[in-house]
Amino acid sequence: MELATTLEYAENDPVQAVEEVVRLEKAGLDAVWVAEAYGFDSPTLMGYIAARTERVKVGSYIVNVFSRTPALIAQTAAGLDVLSQGRALLGLGASGPQVVEGWHGKPYDRPLGRTRETVELCRRIWRREVIEHHGIVDMPLPPEKGGTLGKPLKFLNHPVRSEIPIYLAALGPANVRMTAEIADGWLPHLFIPEKAGQVWGNALAEGLARRPAERGDLEIVAGALLAIGEDAADVRDLARPMIALYLGGMGARGKNFYNDLARAYGYEEAAEKVQDLYLSGRKKEAEAAVPDELTELLSLCGPEGYVRERIEAFRAAGVTQLNVRVISPEPARIVEKVKGWL
Repeated sequence: MELATTLEYAENDPVQAVEEVVRLEKAGLDAVWVAEAYGFDSPTLMGYIAARTERVKVGSYIVNVFSRTPALIAQTAAGLDVLSQGRALLGLGASGPQVVEGWHGKPYDRPLGRTRETVELCRRIWRREVIEHHGIVDMPLPPEKGGTLGKPLKFLNHPVRSEIPIYLAALGPANVRMTAEIADGWLPHLFIPEKAGQVWGNALAEGLARRPAERGDLEIVAGALLAIGEDAADVRDLARPMIALYLGGMGARGKNFYNDLARAYGYEEAAEKVQDLYLSGRKKEAEAAVPDELTELLSLCGPEGYVRERIEAFRAAGVTQLNVRVISPEPARIVEKVKGWL
């Protein structure tokens, strides 16, 4: 199992955060994922990380498939891959209506079709095919849609890799099914290893049954807040604002994928209460309404033996890259310790 961390989109000083990544790389960190949402864009920070590091993989967490064209996504990933000398990971996803409509001003339509089409086009572009494609996106734009030149093109540069690994963020059954079929890796958010099978087991099995053999095994990147110590269980409360934000604020009633996930886990009443409080502006009350059991299952916080057991639960659930946010005055020491357990 590899060890990763995420550069949070709300990070106030990303330059200092990258300096921490440099230290964690020396301690054994394998990968860093750069979140975006409606904060700093991830590719800019990924390029800086690539320049400041030597070994860690650098991934986007996530680039949504609405705000950039498939061609631009492919160009950006290829540029990052050459700057990092083959260490780029392309994390893609449909995001949700809150970000796509609320921030980018794009209609949230055909998310699965857009994702599948983007994956296909990225791989064709990296192989330097002459691109003629007509679907949700037209390349080139035909005359009947306002196009004037209509000449198919191929990528000017020669990418370092003709297949940059693509990881998809997915929660719903149809999206998870597609991810298991076409992606190199899966980025499930708010992942509870003990409950993963009951929520996603069928969708994963159906997608894997259609997966081409040459695609290899599906990588799974998941993890949680990490703190080790006899009093580390208290650190779990630091996850409450994030959990409340996603259950309550990342979408409207009936259109919040993370709230749906909490319900699928068995927290129907709590999910409804957190959402009601959050959407009414009572954020602190929403945080307090997150069940203690949920904060525990969505964290890796406690004595050393307990944390090792939780890590084994992630491994048993198929996780191949443990993605953690380390809470410690000496995060490099914790990374070195945990890396030794993996």
